Amino acid sequence: MRLSNDFDQNVRRFDALLGVNRCFDVVTRDLYAGRRRCRLYSIDGYGDSAVIERVLDRLLGVTSTIEAQSMQEFIDRYVSFAQVEAENDLESAVTGVLLGKTMLLAEGFSACALLDAKQFPARGVEEPSSGKVLRGAHDGFIETLAINAALLRRRIRDPRLTLEGHQVSEKSHADVALCYLEHKVDRDLLEELRRKLDDIDVQSVAMSQETIAEAMMPRQWWNPLPKVRYTERPDVATACIMEGSIIVLVDNSPAAMILPTSFFDFIKEPNDFYFPPLVGSYLRILRYVVFVLTLFITPVWYALVKTSGTQGALHFLAIAEDYEVPLLVQLLFAEFIVDLIKLTSLNTPSIFSNSFSMIGALVLGDFAVQAHWLVPEVLAYMAFVAIANFAQPSYELGYAFKLMRLMLLLLVGALDWLGLGIGCAVIVLLLATNRPIAGRSYLYPLVPFDGRALRALLVRRPVSRENT
Repeated sequence: MRLSNDFDQNVRRFDALLGVNRCFDVVTRDLYAGRRRCRLYSIDGYGDSAVIERVLDRLLGVTSTIEAQSMQEFIDRYVSFAQVEAENDLESAVTGVLLGKTMLLAEGFSACALLDAKQFPARGVEEPSSGKVLRGAHDGFIETLAINAALLRRRIRDPRLTLEGHQVSEKSHADVALCYLEHKVDRDLLEELRRKLDDIDVQSVAMSQETIAEAMMPRQWWNPLPKVRYTERPDVATACIMEGSIIVLVDNSPAAMILPTSFFDFIKEPNDFYFPPLVGSYLRILRYVVFVLTLFITPVWYALVKTSGTQGALHFLAIAEDYEVPLLVQLLFAEFIVDLIKLTSLNTPSIFSNSFSMIGALVLGDFAVQAHWLVPEVLAYMAFVAIANFAQPSYELGYAFKLMRLMLLLLVGALDWLGLGIGCAVIVLLLATNRPIAGRSYLYPLVPFDGRALRALLVRRPVSRENT
């Protein structure tokens, strides 16, 4: 619907749509500029008071008759703020105000002026709690899209860096940015992401980046493997952009999506690049080993104990004491208890966190062993698994490994070593059939095979060699 030349009619429409009489945070101000009636609309807490005050001071200082024939001419002559545009669509103007812009309505024009003088509440760009580094940058993305974009611009001062803006959802009108380098981005991937963003049809973006990701990803609810990699570190996002990837930033979320994503991308970590190449390569190989152990250590140990395979050289893996609770039940119970502690720690006030850790250690330690609920070997292996899960920064991959480990335990309990073999085949099938949001295969650089990229996954090359 278009605005009309009738100032009073436009005021009534905007007052009704913005809820001037029912919403306490909708701020209006009536004034005269050059003998013309004007009305200002903004959302309390969004508008930059200094900018609005400067614009009002300029308008109130106009005493002569305004000769402008259109709103654009009025803006060019009397509005001193740089980020301003004329808008003649009623719904677009209302959406602009709800997005934080300040609207100026003037008598005699069939359009309004939208001043992008918003200043969202924001926290500091402190280092995120996950993915910390010993050396290197200690800043992180926050919930404000403009500041996140500035963190990328600060690191990539190249005019070919493109931050392409989109809006999704009919009610939220959430701002989404595709960040990429013009000369390195995969054009087919870029077009696919643009199409997926345009096809998103959701009422609201309540869960920020997770809503966007689930609306874009293929419908594979049965596959627990993550289809997208997240980061809250600007240096990681910058490195991925320089390699030709696309970073998806969503307003109200500090988590940036890295696309395309393959399984082996989860092995990478910022610390690998902030240490010398030899140390970085060691850390990366260690992470591979820990990944494999996290998935297989308890199922393989359970299979050995269950089939009496702990004789001879493997006698140290045998259980030293008798137990009444079945071993499979003990392993599953320990898995669930670890998850329970993680969930409760999220809701534990920080002042009680130390006490909570002590209680958890007592319950899962001496008390569980003395009560004959668990044998010490189960506690030892589950403690290793719980610690090893934090060797990689992706929580989604950690829980995918947990579900696959539970599957292996149940199959071993039912079919012994045959069950373990079937479980391994199922894992390979899940890896092979997992479809990422966009781009190449999930098993790249194995499928399709790329020897150079595969070597780079195992060995951290010197930065100077990568830059050339």
